[in-house]
Amino acid sequence: MCGPVLPYNNWEGRRRTIGACCSDPPTVAGTPRKISWRQKIFLQVASPMNKPLSSVPRSDGSDTMELLPLSPRAAPLGQEPSASEPHSKRSSTRDQKHRSPAEYQALWKEVIHQQILLLRMGKEKQNDEGSKDELHVQKMKLDYQEVGLCPEDVLTLWEKKLCTPGRSKVQWSREETQSTVSLGVPKSCRGEVWQLLSQQHRLCQHALCKMQPPDMPYQDLLKQLTAQQHAILVDLGRTFPTHAYFSAQLGVGQLSLYNLLKAYSLLDPEVGYCQGISFVAGVLLLHMGEEEAFDMLKFLMYDLGLRKQYRPDMVSLQVKMYQLSRLLYDYQHELYSHLEQQEVNPSLYAAPWFLTLFASQFPLGFVARIFDILFAEGTEVVFKVALCLLSSHKGEIMECDSFETVVSYLKATIPNLTQAQMEQTISQVMEMDISKQLHIYEVEYHVLQDELREAVPLAEDSDHLNRLERTNIQLKKQNLDLLDKLQAAHVKVQSLEANVENFLSRETKMKHVIRSLEQEKASYQRTLERLRSCLPPGALLDVELSEIRPCSNSKLKAAHKRP
Repeated sequence: MCGPVLPYNNWEGRRRTIGACCSDPPTVAGTPRKISWRQKIFLQVASPMNKPLSSVPRSDGSDTMELLPLSPRAAPLGQEPSASEPHSKRSSTRDQKHRSPAEYQALWKEVIHQQILLLRMGKEKQNDEGSKDELHVQKMKLDYQEVGLCPEDVLTLWEKKLCTPGRSKVQWSREETQSTVSLGVPKSCRGEVWQLLSQQHRLCQHALCKMQPPDMPYQDLLKQLTAQQHAILVDLGRTFPTHAYFSAQLGVGQLSLYNLLKAYSLLDPEVGYCQGISFVAGVLLLHMGEEEAFDMLKFLMYDLGLRKQYRPDMVSLQVKMYQLSRLLYDYQHELYSHLEQQEVNPSLYAAPWFLTLFASQFPLGFVARIFDILFAEGTEVVFKVALCLLSSHKGEIMECDSFETVVSYLKATIPNLTQAQMEQTISQVMEMDISKQLHIYEVEYHVLQDELREAVPLAEDSDHLNRLERTNIQLKKQNLDLLDKLQAAHVKVQSLEANVENFLSRETKMKHVIRSLEQEKASYQRTLERLRSCLPPGALLDVELSEIRPCSNSKLKAAHKRP
C-alpha cells in the first residue's frame, strides 16, 4: 500500500518547496486553474485541508509536526470525517477549491438579494410603526361612547354593503336606507357609511337641479390665503376643547380643522366662515381624513342645503326658528304657551342646535347618531331631535317660573342626557315624520313675509321697524358673544377646578410629610433621652459645661469689642 502513496507525497513536498520560492507554482495535470500561495494560505486559514498534513514530509525528508484543528468542531488531523457527518461538510473544501467564476457570481447575487430583503424588512417595520401611530390617532378620534349597541350582524351587514361592487351606482329604496340606519352604525366604519349614504342621496336626487359647489381641488385651496384666517384661528380652541384630538394647541387635530375650514371659506365666498361650521367640520374629521371630510362638508352644505343658514342674512335660520315654533304650537301647545309667557324665543336656545347640529353642547356619541340620520334623511332630523328633547323635558321646563331659569335649563340641563334618554330620543326620531308639516310651515313663512312687504307702513312705523330690526340684530350678536363667553368661562372653570384639585392633593402630601418628620423628631428625642439616661451624672455635667463655655467666651469677646 505504500507504493502508490509515496509518489504523491513526494510531489506534494516538491510543490511546497517550489511554491515557497515562486509566486506562481506550476500547473498540475488535471487541475482546472492555478492556485497562488496567497490563496492556499487563505484556504488553510479559512477551513482545514482535506488532506492530512501530518503525512506530508518536509523538503528535507523529515515529517512535519501534527497541527491542531482550526476549530473545536474540526476533526483531528489524520482522522477522516465520520460517516454520520453530512456530505456537504465533507466536501466544503473541495467546493471552495474548485468554484468557478459563475458560482462566485451566483453567491454575490444571493448576498445582494438577502441585503434587499433586509432593507425591505426595515421599510416594512417603519410602515408597521407608522400604522401603529395611525391606529393610536384613530383610537383617539373615536374615543366616545356610542348610543345603542351595534350587534355583530349589523356590522356584517354594513361591511357587506360597503364591499358591494359598484356601490355608487346601486340605488336603495328610502325604506331600505331608513331601516338599515335604524339598526345602528358602528363607529369603526361610520365615515365610510356616511360617504355611502351621501352617494345614495345623490342617486335619488340626481334629477333635481340644485346649486353645485365649484370644482376646485382641496390641495389647490390649501395653497391660497383666506380673509377669514383670524376668525378661524380664534375658534380652533373653542371647538371640542375637551376632546383629546382637538385639545392640543395647534396640534394635529386643530391643524386639520384649520385646513378644512380655510378650504371651505375659499370654496364658498358667500358663506366664508361662520361660527358653528367648525363643530360640523370637527365631527367629520373625527371619522375620516381631511379630503373625505371636505367632500362630506360640501355635501352637507350644497346637497342638503345647510349653507343657507350660514349666509350673512340668516334668512334660512329664521325660517327654521319659525318652523320649530309652529311645531311646538301644534304638538306641544301647553309648552309653547309657557315659553311664550316667559318670553323665551327659540333663537335663544335652538340657534346653536341648528348651527352646530347639536355638536357644541351634546355628547359626541349622540351627535354622531344624529349625523347618521342626517345623511340618510336630510335636515329634517334636526327639527325632530329638537321637538323630542323639548317634549321629553316638558314637565321640568313647565316648573321653571322665570326667564333665567328656563334659559338655564334649556342650555345647561337638557344637554346632560343619560344613555337611556339618548337612546329613547333616537328611537322616537326614527319613528317621526314631519316633512309635510315643515313644508307647510315654510310656505307660511314666505306668505307672511310677502304680506308684510305688501303692506305699506307709515314713515314713523317704518322707522320704528328699522330701529327694532337693528336692535334685534345687535341683540342676536350679543347673544352669540355671550354664548361664546359662557363656553370659554366653562372651560376656564374646569381648568381652575383641576388646579384646585392639584393643590389639595399637594397639601395632603405635605401634611403626610410633616407628620412623618414629626414622628422622626419624636423618635430622635426619645433616643437622646435614652442616651442621657445611660451616661453617669458627672459625664452629663461635663457635657453641659462644654456646651456653656463656648457660649460664654463668645459673649465676653462681644463685650470687649463694644466701645
